[in-house]
Amino acid sequence: MVQYLVNFAPTLAVAAFFFLFSLNWPRHATWSRAITCMVVLAVAVRYLVWRFFATVLPYPADGSFGFVWTWFVFLVELGAFADILLFLVAMSRYVDRSAEADRLEREVFAADALADLPTVDVFIPTYNEPLDVLERTIVGALALDYPKDKFKVYVLDDKRRPWLKEYCEQKGAIHVTRPDNSHAKAGNMNNGLTVSSGDFIAIFDADFVPYRNFLRRTVPFFRDPTIGIVQTPQHFFNKDPVQSNLSLEKVWPDEQRLFFDEMAASRDAWDVSFCCGSCSIARRSAVEEIGGFPHDSITEDLLTTLALLNRGYKTRYLNERLSMGLAAENLKGYFVQRGRWCRGGIQTIYLHNGPLRGPGLTLFQRFMFLPLSWLVQYTVRFVILVVPAVYLWTGAAPMYFTGTEDIIWYQLPVLLAYFLLMGWLTPTRYLPLVSSAVGAFATFRMLPVVVSSLVKPFGVPFRVTPKGSGNEDSQFDAYTFFSIAFWIAVTAFGLIVNVVPEWSRIGEGEFSVVSAYWAVVNIAVLMVASLICFETPRPLLDSFATDELARITYGAATLPGRVTSLSLVGGIVELDAEPAAAPSHEMIVEMERFPRLRCTIEAVIRRRGRGVAIRFGYTLEGECRDEMIVKLYTGNYSQDIHELDKSAIASGLWSRMFGRTARKAA
Repeated sequence: MVQYLVNFAPTLAVAAFFFLFSLNWPRHATWSRAITCMVVLAVAVRYLVWRFFATVLPYPADGSFGFVWTWFVFLVELGAFADILLFLVAMSRYVDRSAEADRLEREVFAADALADLPTVDVFIPTYNEPLDVLERTIVGALALDYPKDKFKVYVLDDKRRPWLKEYCEQKGAIHVTRPDNSHAKAGNMNNGLTVSSGDFIAIFDADFVPYRNFLRRTVPFFRDPTIGIVQTPQHFFNKDPVQSNLSLEKVWPDEQRLFFDEMAASRDAWDVSFCCGSCSIARRSAVEEIGGFPHDSITEDLLTTLALLNRGYKTRYLNERLSMGLAAENLKGYFVQRGRWCRGGIQTIYLHNGPLRGPGLTLFQRFMFLPLSWLVQYTVRFVILVVPAVYLWTGAAPMYFTGTEDIIWYQLPVLLAYFLLMGWLTPTRYLPLVSSAVGAFATFRMLPVVVSSLVKPFGVPFRVTPKGSGNEDSQFDAYTFFSIAFWIAVTAFGLIVNVVPEWSRIGEGEFSVVSAYWAVVNIAVLMVASLICFETPRPLLDSFATDELARITYGAATLPGRVTSLSLVGGIVELDAEPAAAPSHEMIVEMERFPRLRCTIEAVIRRRGRGVAIRFGYTLEGECRDEMIVKLYTGNYSQDIHELDKSAIASGLWSRMFGRTARKAA
């Protein structure tokens, strides 16, 4: 018994290191990150050395399936290790540039320096987005807090729509078209360069609304002549399909928070940050120096970063919420977007200005810009999912098994170190079960994209992510669901078959116990992943949680209230006293900047001992609608989830899996 407990010594040492040291250290300090990442790396190297010399080399080189399978799994692990190595290197540093932005803003926007402010062109490239998407971006861009004679808004319309030209003329934006759509978004923006002349170019996709202070926070960084681009994070005012389909809208963050909130800032500390297209601003002279926005890849933003690096220009990252946009609204859009990012990243390894062949890049930069994560992550996830099933049905283990004690001694510490590291680095962005399920869900769609991109990297056209009122379809993802169901069934039946001695496909051995645990975990992960395949309808306009004092006028009565939810079409107000109100009646809501909102009562919700809540609707037009867009979308509100409520997440998943039916769009 004592010897058995001794086997857990390395795992306990890892736990002790985290609970005694790392978890008590400042999370954003470079020294604490570097020490923690080095410890995790040492644990991983220790495991990898054992894995190779004790479980791979001893396998008889007999050319059997078991021999080939063992080496294949190990090579996949090597790929995972390389990916994790780059991740640990990147995350071992962190930089917060907000204080620098504060200082630069004071200096650049001093009263005596306003006349010397540079000019800015705001580009809004668009193809097929409807007005309900575009109006927010155009109105928000025109409301930027920057001298009006110093910036212009260009709507780059690759669909050449007369109604959009008319809308731009009404609002004061410049509508730009071109005779063809060559080179997609990059070509559209290059055409924009020919009709504009600003010193800097701010870029917002058609569904992203800049906050009013965007230019004040980003333009000052260009006092450093080596800065070519300033990138800011992408935040969203709606819920992505993962959040919605798992019914975790209020307790689980959107999928991109890990990159934008944590990884991008760490990459910036190493000067290997990269442009993500929207929500960025670029130096015109630098872009012109590289011949305009590159169009060799369908991800022109990443290639722009590399091309600028070739000329000595850096991309700086300011980790502040300075815009809000639409996340992919359904699974179709989700995979169109991810597929484009994946293929575009892989394309760079074939290009003359990519990480392998690009001139002027250091060896470190070449490694950090390799699309290794795209190349490796889905293969690794797929192998993790199928290893137990392969063993249960064929008896082929993924290693020359040396005993459960060795698994506990070498492998368990690595798993614990990784989970604790992710929990420490990203405390509000990572949970093993949910994060693994999201990765497993994406694997079945994305792995074919990886393979096809390697075999034929070019020739697939640029596809715009569908957004807004033209994107109302919610469909069941049958392909992914049945792929998941297949592996659940294969794994579960493999367990059942091997319980009955007469049916067992494997001999007696300790690895059968390990594989059983592994199989059960995989089934749990796949069951959660399968829930994402069932899309639920979502409203086109999401409401913002607000907390604003208001005055409600109903008939002759005037009552104080508090507006707790607001959108472009209505809201909710809470009152302590109950007016004699009824649905379909009219009332007036007054709050800051909106002295008189004439509303229609849609519902009266009486709450025992807590007053009444009234849901109201309205139709806004002209200036009033523009003011509401500015109020809602340019910096006053957010949809952020600042802490993970693990019990609420567990409860939500349980309810979604066993008790909750599909919801109707509000």
